Amino acid sequence: MTSLDRKLLRQLWQMKAQLLAIALVIASGAALLIMSLTTIEALEETTAAYYERTRFADVFAHAKRVPEYRKRDIGEIPGVRLVETRIDERAILNIAGYLEPAVAQVISLPDRGPQLLNALVIRSGRLIDPTRPDEVVVSEPLAEAHRLKPGDSIDAILRGRKRTLHIVGTALSPEFVYAIAPGGLMPDDERFGILWMGRDALGAAFDLKASFNSVALSLVPDADVNDVIRRLDDILAPYGGIGAYSRSDQTSNWFVESEIAQQKNLSRVMPTIFLAVAAFLTNLVMARLVDTERREIGLLKALGYTNWTIGLHYFKLVLAIGTAGIVIGSLTGAWLGHWNTELYANFYRFPFLLYRPGPAAFVVSAAISLTAALAGSLMASYRAVRLPPAEAMKPPSPAIYRRMFTTRSAFAGTFDEPTRMILRRIMRWPGRALLTSLGLAMSTAVMIMALQWVDAIDSLAETVFERGQHQDATIAFNELHPLKTVRDFENLPGVLSVEPYRYVSARISHRHLAERQGIIGVSGSAILSPVFDVSRGRLEIPLGGLVVSRKLAELLRIAIGDTVVVELLEGHQASFSVPVVQVFETYIGKPAYMQMGTLNRLADDGDVASGLHIRIDEAGRSDLMAKLKDIPGIASIQFRRAAIDTFYKTMGETIFIFIGFFVAFSMTLSVGVTYNSIRIAISERAQELATLRILGFTRWEISYILLGEVGLLAWLAVPLGAAIGLGLAWWMTRAFETELYRVPLVLHNSTYSKAAIIMLASALGCAAVARRRLDRLDLIAALKTRE
Repeated sequence: MTSLDRKLLRQLWQMKAQLLAIALVIASGAALLIMSLTTIEALEETTAAYYERTRFADVFAHAKRVPEYRKRDIGEIPGVRLVETRIDERAILNIAGYLEPAVAQVISLPDRGPQLLNALVIRSGRLIDPTRPDEVVVSEPLAEAHRLKPGDSIDAILRGRKRTLHIVGTALSPEFVYAIAPGGLMPDDERFGILWMGRDALGAAFDLKASFNSVALSLVPDADVNDVIRRLDDILAPYGGIGAYSRSDQTSNWFVESEIAQQKNLSRVMPTIFLAVAAFLTNLVMARLVDTERREIGLLKALGYTNWTIGLHYFKLVLAIGTAGIVIGSLTGAWLGHWNTELYANFYRFPFLLYRPGPAAFVVSAAISLTAALAGSLMASYRAVRLPPAEAMKPPSPAIYRRMFTTRSAFAGTFDEPTRMILRRIMRWPGRALLTSLGLAMSTAVMIMALQWVDAIDSLAETVFERGQHQDATIAFNELHPLKTVRDFENLPGVLSVEPYRYVSARISHRHLAERQGIIGVSGSAILSPVFDVSRGRLEIPLGGLVVSRKLAELLRIAIGDTVVVELLEGHQASFSVPVVQVFETYIGKPAYMQMGTLNRLADDGDVASGLHIRIDEAGRSDLMAKLKDIPGIASIQFRRAAIDTFYKTMGETIFIFIGFFVAFSMTLSVGVTYNSIRIAISERAQELATLRILGFTRWEISYILLGEVGLLAWLAVPLGAAIGLGLAWWMTRAFETELYRVPLVLHNSTYSKAAIIMLASALGCAAVARRRLDRLDLIAALKTRE
C-alpha cells in the first residue's frame, strides 16, 4: 500500500460522516433508478411469460349472434394462426351473506379439448366436467373476496332464470390480469368477477346453440393486425359485430402496459434530481479539501509525485464515496424493486412473479451514479492537478474585502454585528450559497411532488364522484329496454328517482383520425349523472350536436364547430355526420355525449334505454337489493359509494407507501446538503470562530453566526422549492396522463407547509448535531495557523 493510499484511508475515516451523507444521497438516486428499472424488467418479463404460457390472443371481437360455421371464414383471413369462438355474457350473482348483488362475466369453456387461447391457470380444484352443466370455475379474486372454495354453490340469474351453480375450481386468466366491471375504474373483487362454464351449458342458457358472440384470434408473427381487424369486422358486421380490437386495446393488457410506461417516466426524472445534488455535494467537499491541502499538494509535487498521481488520489476518494453510495443504493433498490413488483403482482393478478433482475439495471445505475460523482469533483481535481508546487507551498491569497450594501444601506443599522457577518459571507460567495439553497429547495420540491398526490386524489374523487355524479347506483341492461321500463323501476321499494341513459359503441372519425369511443345519450336536463365539466360544472347538451371531452378532442384534433363522422357499431350500425357543439374537461376517460332522443333517432332504435341511474332511500335499501338480485335482464350494477371506497382503498394501498418512500429520500437529500454545508463552514471558519470566542462572544453567538447562514439559506430555499415543486408536480400530472384518467394539478397551502416543515426540521436536526461540535471546539488548536 502506497503512502497516498494510507493518506486516503485516513481521510475517509476522518471525513466519514460527511462522505456518508453524500453516499446516502447517491444511494437514494441509485435506489430509485434500480427500483424503477428492475420493476419494469420484472413486469415485462412476467407479462411476456404469462401471455406466452397461456397463449394470450392477439385480436378480440364481439357480436350479437354469429353462426358457428363462420369460424372457418375467420380462420381463412390472411395472417390468422388460431381461432377460438366462445360465448361471453353477464349474470347477476346472489352470494350468501352478501347484501348487494354481484356481477359476473360468464365465459364459455370448450366442451371438447383444451382451450386454444387464453388458457386458464387453475389455482385450486379442477376444470369443469362438460357433462355437468351447473359446474363453474370462479376467478380467484372473487373467490378470495367472498371466501368461496371448490364445493361451494352460488345462485345466478342467467338471462332471467335463476340457477344454482356449483364451484369446482378457482382460476386466473391472462384476459383479466386487471379485472374491472363494465364502466368501472378499478377492480372491485367483491362486486365483480369471472365465471367459466361449459360451452353447451352456457349456449343453452342464452339461446346461443351452434352460435357464438365472442371470438379470439392468434396471429402469425408478421401478420398485419389492422388488415386482420378490418376483414374480421366485415365478417361480423351482419351479425351485430361491434368492432374488433387488438391486444394493445384489450382492457386488462392496456392497464398493464400503461403502468409499465409510467414506471419508465418515473425512472427518468427522480434519480436525476438526487444525482445532480450528489454532484453538487461532491464538488463542495472536494473543493474545500483541495483548499485545505494546498501545502500537502505542493510538497507532494516537490517530492516528485506527478500530476497524474495526485489526480488519481482524489479520483480514488470520489470513487470510494460513489462506490459506497452504489452498494447501499443497489441493495436498497433491489429490495424496493422486489417489493414494488410483488405489489403489482397482487394488484395485477399474475399467477407467478418473475423477479430476476439482470446486471443491466445495476450497471446502468452504477455508471450514472459514478458519472455524477466524478462530474462534481472535476473542477476541484483539475485545480489540484494544475496547482504549481511553488504556488501551492504559499498560503492562499487573502480575500479582497470591501464595504457591501449590508453596511452601507439605510437598513444596516437595524442588524446586529453577527447578522451582518452572516449576510457578508453569503454575498461574498453567492454561487456556493445559491447551490446550497438549491439543494435544499430540491428536497422541498421532491416532498411537494410526493405530497401533491394526496391533494390530487382527493380532488379527483370529489370532482368525479361527488360533484359530477348524484346517483346511488347505475344499472346496465343486457339488451335495450323501452323507456317505459323506467316506470317499472320507479315503483321498486327504496327507489327515489330514476334517470335513463343510452350507450352505443361507435367509431368517431375526423379526417384521417379515428377513435373507437362509445357515445352516451342523456336527457338535456340530466341531474343524476349529467355532462360535468371540472371547471364549469353541469352542462346542457344542445340538440343535434356532439359534446366531447378534451382528451377525445385532442386525439381527433377537433374543436367546436368541426364536423365528425360517427359510425355506430351496434343495432342498425348507422353512420352519420354531426357537429361538435361543446368541449368539456373531465378527469376520467374520453367520453362523448349526445341528447338521448337525438341518439335514439339517429340509431333508428326507437325510444329505448341501455340502463338507468337511480337514487336510493337508505331505509329501503335492503329490500331493493333483494329485488335486484331477482330481476332478469340486468347485466351489471355499479354503486357509487362502492366505487369511492374501492378508489380510496386501492390508492391507499399504493400511493401512501410511495409517498413515505419519497419523503424519506427527500429528507436524506436535505440532511446531506445541510450537514455537509455546516461541516465545511466549521472547517473553513474554525479559526475565525475561535477568535470570536476569545474576544468574548458566547457559544450561542458563534452558533448563530455559523448556523444562521444555513438557516437563512434554508428559509430562502422554501419559496424556491415551492416553485420547483410546482413544476415537478405539473410534469408528473402530464407524465401520468392517459386516455383512462388525468391527475389534476392540485396543491393546497397545507402541502407546501408540510414540505417546508419537513425540510426545515431535517436542517434543524443537522444544526443540533453541529452545535454539539461547536461546544467541543478546541480554541488553541483552531487558533494555530499553518503558515
